[in-house]
Amino acid sequence: MRRFLLAIMFLVLLSNVSFASNTGWHQKKEYRNDLDSSVTIEMTYYAEEYIEQLIQEEASKNLWTADEVENYKYTLLKTLKLDEFIPVFVSFKNNGPAIRLAPFDDQIDLYVGSKRYKPAEYDRRFNFKISDSRDGFVYFPRYDEETGQPILKKGMIKVILRDTATPVTMGKRVEFLWDIRNDNPGKALSTGKAADRLELDRLIIRLGNLKGQRAEIQKQLDELDTELSTIQSRITELQSN
Repeated sequence: MRRFLLAIMFLVLLSNVSFASNTGWHQKKEYRNDLDSSVTIEMTYYAEEYIEQLIQEEASKNLWTADEVENYKYTLLKTLKLDEFIPVFVSFKNNGPAIRLAPFDDQIDLYVGSKRYKPAEYDRRFNFKISDSRDGFVYFPRYDEETGQPILKKGMIKVILRDTATPVTMGKRVEFLWDIRNDNPGKALSTGKAADRLELDRLIIRLGNLKGQRAEIQKQLDELDTELSTIQSRITELQSN
């Protein structure tokens, strides 16, 4: 009888434990409760090493030419928006009560040291009820809003999902940690034809913004010139009387 009770207690404890795999850039954790409900959460941090690995795997699998590799790299980097954000790919597989995350940016945070950062952008589908599965990108700011300096430092970073985000994770710690001491995200953006195309995209956007600013400034200058001319004419008129 005692062994039976111990076995039951072990199963109950086991059902509340989170299971983790792939402690590298892609991580997967499964959470269960004592009602046999479960939710699997996966998160991927796009380190330079991981990006290069993805590109090489796809190139080998598809027997791509050098140009096809650069096209894939360009599309991938454009999606990741590494020059502006810290992208994290998030996936939910739900085998339990419906998950309601809205507003999702209140449910998830990035921690760099003791500083907490909310998402700057995210896949808006996370705001809708999840009955089975859902995945998408979450983009955290790469630069501090106040100082303009990069927020990433050599060391550990973590993304934490509130335990109340899902019925199954309530009371559990839902966090994903990455060691970024050897990461160099800028490298992926600085080499190859894909990097040149991304730089060209940024320069074209910047050029358009500068032209818009110049047009606005020119409009203000024209208005000032008109007012100056009016004032000067009035001064001349008054002085001639």
